[in-house]
Amino acid sequence: MDTMKNDIENRIALYALISRLMLIEVDMDLLEKIESDEALLSLFPNYREWEKRNELETKELIEKFYNVDFTNLFLMHLVPYESFYTRDDQMIESGGDNPVIELYNELDFRVELAEARVVSADHIGIELEFMYMLCVALKKAFDADDPEGVCELLEVQRAFLKEHLLEWTPLFLINMKRESRTPLYHDAAELALEFMLSDFEYVTEQLALNCGGE
Repeated sequence: MDTMKNDIENRIALYALISRLMLIEVDMDLLEKIESDEALLSLFPNYREWEKRNELETKELIEKFYNVDFTNLFLMHLVPYESFYTRDDQMIESGGDNPVIELYNELDFRVELAEARVVSADHIGIELEFMYMLCVALKKAFDADDPEGVCELLEVQRAFLKEHLLEWTPLFLINMKRESRTPLYHDAAELALEFMLSDFEYVTEQLALNCGGE
């Protein structure tokens, strides 16, 4: 039981981290959090070895490198929205016809588009934040010793990964890795992809072990 609790807490931390990296530019606090935790820093191997980290102040790195890279990847050259990848016309669907928004509404997950600075709720950062929220809910069900709730949430997580995130983000993240100009975002793309693939396997395994699932 302790193992599953630790797994859930690790999943919460990783979904929080990668959703944050994909949603808005990094700041001093986030970089300090990564650099002060050896386990976190080890997830960014190229960033850890990047010589410019030792040559320039963090503020200068943010302004001249990280912010420029974020803008290039998420606002200019790539399109971080599911509907762009899944619709035949490659239009971003920001209205009620978007199946992701319907699912959010069903589970009472609200997205303030202006606050999040995105044009649609099927942005990669929002979808990862939704998985974070589902993991937080899973921890509450686990702590409350609610096996039915745990299984229901694992089912929702598996379906969301299979039908949404893993349907389109691999292509986006491969492009992100290729287009990135800093080791930070190169590593972030690799981390996000590897983690989601392994997390899908983990959730599927937990369903089979504990819930009689696939």
